[in-house]
Amino acid sequence: MSTQATDPKGLIIALPPHERANQSVARIMWTVALALVPTTLAGVWFYGIRAVIVTAVAVLASVAVEHLIVRYVFKRETTTVTDGSAVVTGLLLAFNVPASIPLWQIVIGALVAIGIGKMAFGGIGNNPFNPALVGRAFMLISFPVEMNTWPVPGAARLSLDLSAVTGATPLGLVKDPGSAGLAGVELPSYLDLFIGNIGGCIGEVSALAVILGGLFLVWRGYVPWQMPLVFLAGISLVTGIAWVVDPGVYIDPLYHVLAGGAMLGAWFMVTDMATSPMSLAGRIIFAASAGVLTGIIRLFGGFPEGVSYSILIMNALVPVIDRHVKPRKFGYGGGK
Repeated sequence: MSTQATDPKGLIIALPPHERANQSVARIMWTVALALVPTTLAGVWFYGIRAVIVTAVAVLASVAVEHLIVRYVFKRETTTVTDGSAVVTGLLLAFNVPASIPLWQIVIGALVAIGIGKMAFGGIGNNPFNPALVGRAFMLISFPVEMNTWPVPGAARLSLDLSAVTGATPLGLVKDPGSAGLAGVELPSYLDLFIGNIGGCIGEVSALAVILGGLFLVWRGYVPWQMPLVFLAGISLVTGIAWVVDPGVYIDPLYHVLAGGAMLGAWFMVTDMATSPMSLAGRIIFAASAGVLTGIIRLFGGFPEGVSYSILIMNALVPVIDRHVKPRKFGYGGGK
């Protein structure tokens, strides 16, 4: 039903507010995809042609699944894949898996991410959980060996098989340092973590590349700068306390911030508009809590990484946050 009408005097009557912004879902999603270009290039540089193939398959599978569901399950004539959200989901899913992952497994991950994580709830804007993280969580449970096999960066950029040369991630090395503690572990340097010369998922290798894309989104006004910072601060708080208590066993908080999926989660998944609270205060609570949970899981959980599960847990609590931390009503609190 139309929300506007014309009275006898020719005035257009519509529901308030009447201010329009030059934005759309498609514009936002394609801008996010553009912001992921530096991370894509870094993944390709360190993992070669295999990273290109995995990323392309993840994106194409995500787009295909969404198109098929819209046309043949929802019975709609117009597809929704042009809004770019399926492309972003495919990119983020690819960035959350190792470059050596079998292609049929990434297709299944895309099917779960789009089919269950997104379209089962009605599509973009209706999904309570980040679709890419739903796909990653499913793959971690279903394919634990392949999801924890890490190619060595730069070992075989032109090879289609990266399983021959593998190693541990930095977080994997510090998870169980052994009786000698961290003194007996040879860890990558902070520079390696920042630039990307480390093992890990495609989108985890370069903190620099992720930060560049994240700052671009902040500049465009799509990401509140507070959310990434308080997420990383939450990780730093928990891991910093552990480090102060026993620096011989626990790594310092800066290492945790640069390692693993902390940066990718901070800039591109905690900030997801559809699965985060409505108010800025609620978003800060959401991001800080996810950061604290990430630190707890990394230190005391069964996995060396905790970004995915912490964000999914907080996604489930978004309705609670929105209920108690409500945004300012339109027209109130403006000082007039």
